[in-house]
Amino acid sequence: MDPEQCNLMLHDNMINVIVHYSSYKGDLSVLALAIAIRRYLHETLGIPTPGVKPWARANELPYFLRDAFQFGELELLGHPIVLAMGRPEQKQSLSEVRTWLDKVRALAGQPVVYVTDALASYERRRLIEQKVPFIVPGNQLYLPDLGLDLREYFRRRSLATGAPLSPSAQAMLLTALLRQPWQAEWQPSTVGVTLGYTPMTLSRGVKELTAAGLATAYTVGRSRWLCMKQPAQQTWERAKPALRTPVKRTVWVLPKGFAANQPGRLAGLSALACYSMLTEPKRPVYAVSTAEWKAATDAGVRELPEPVASAQEWQLWSYSPALLPGAATVDPLSLTLSLTNNADDRIQFALDELKGQFPW
Repeated sequence: MDPEQCNLMLHDNMINVIVHYSSYKGDLSVLALAIAIRRYLHETLGIPTPGVKPWARANELPYFLRDAFQFGELELLGHPIVLAMGRPEQKQSLSEVRTWLDKVRALAGQPVVYVTDALASYERRRLIEQKVPFIVPGNQLYLPDLGLDLREYFRRRSLATGAPLSPSAQAMLLTALLRQPWQAEWQPSTVGVTLGYTPMTLSRGVKELTAAGLATAYTVGRSRWLCMKQPAQQTWERAKPALRTPVKRTVWVLPKGFAANQPGRLAGLSALACYSMLTEPKRPVYAVSTAEWKAATDAGVRELPEPVASAQEWQLWSYSPALLPGAATVDPLSLTLSLTNNADDRIQFALDELKGQFPW
């Protein structure tokens, strides 16, 4: 697909969306949520999903409910349901959501589903315990009235049909996702210069990203380009089943010489503490690339059998920890991947805070 075709496709899609959702009266945040709902239901359930339309009886509700939510309606699996889409500027308290939805359900006489763009893990658990239907587009769907409970790990299993991305392909993808402003079209060769990859490595990365359905490759003259099929957040969610922690192994060291002044970037719990309310660990955690580890050992740094006073924890990464130029920490996407499997609730809560630092 050449750039003109890619732009034409995006333009046609936007026109269709604007026409279909014009009744949302300029509320772009709710408009985006409505679009995300339709796409998520289609991708997750694999069935044609009608568009979200405004709920005709919303004006019969009290003002405080209309201030807190934008109400929509769609038909799912033959059942009409009302969507209570939370307005970002009106943060809803979970203690109130159940009571408010009950009021709407009493008027509607049909299932009412809470829709929001993000929920912390403990918030999801609480809603499920209270049997409150909800949808977090790209993340989780819980509709007990329809017998549906599709969580992240169910969706991950269905997408993980191919092999995980190689470290180089993963680094290429994350570099593109982190770029500000977001660019759906990008040149692998430009990313390759930053990462220090050879043309052969770049070529393999392009093949992996296109085979995974994350991008479409095309050529302009002698230049190779990639066009992302979806916006950054949706690409991240789609790619997660194929992404892995960048940490190959962790070592304890007593830095010396140049390595004491240049230990790499803050990583692990040290980096997470910078992005959240998590307390900093006793010993700092740094991420180093293979080349940086080799340079450090050549300078006399040695791995310790166990931590001692003044020791540092170094993570040896499978790709460069410096995907964000000039940052003191590793990037938030790689940091998330490095800690996702940690079962500590404190860390999981901090990771939920970290999502607020994602580039979209």
